[in-house]
Amino acid sequence: MFEFIKFPYIAFTFKHLIVSPINARSAIEELIDQEIKTAQQHQRSGITLKVNNLVDHDLINKLYQASNAGVKIKLIIRGICSLVTGVRNQSENITAISLVDRYLEHPRVSIFENNGQPKVYISSADWMSRNLDQRVEVACPIYDPAVKQSVIDIITIQLNDNTKARNLDTSQTNQYQFSVDIPKTRAQVAIYHYLKKQQLTKIITFNQTDKKLKVCHG
Repeated sequence: MFEFIKFPYIAFTFKHLIVSPINARSAIEELIDQEIKTAQQHQRSGITLKVNNLVDHDLINKLYQASNAGVKIKLIIRGICSLVTGVRNQSENITAISLVDRYLEHPRVSIFENNGQPKVYISSADWMSRNLDQRVEVACPIYDPAVKQSVIDIITIQLNDNTKARNLDTSQTNQYQFSVDIPKTRAQVAIYHYLKKQQLTKIITFNQTDKKLKVCHG
């Protein structure tokens, strides 16, 4: 990647990374196509996307295509969202929220269900033409199972926010995602407690392992 930045005139290829402007657009379209194929085969499919801005028309149309194929799509878009949810024969399987709270919601995450074997990417790029075609941006896959699950868990917490999240609905009224039937969830607070619990678990596990090692070594 750093060699590409130094020598952008060389035709680099990447095995794992998704890099703009080299292979980002084609790689994302391929991942969406795979979910479409999986849905058509009546297997587990789905796309979850978190970005600041979703405005690239080609990728939006690709998401519409996936929706029409039966792929369930969940979006967390902090800023501009040019995709319209809930339109018949276009985006009936797409829901979207905007989450703005005390701390900046800046990460970009893509999760592709992949028939129960999720592919998870973290990225620097929004889904905008300038980010895909004109800038150097990188998305990298998460391979470590524990880290991958943590990313999925955090995104799930954000999708369940019913305090600070707004629904980006068909009428574009962007009302808060309130619910009187379930307990209030404020994602940023819930994520803090989630990460704190993870850290405490690691400390306890480390201390127990350390004690065992001390016993083994007399």
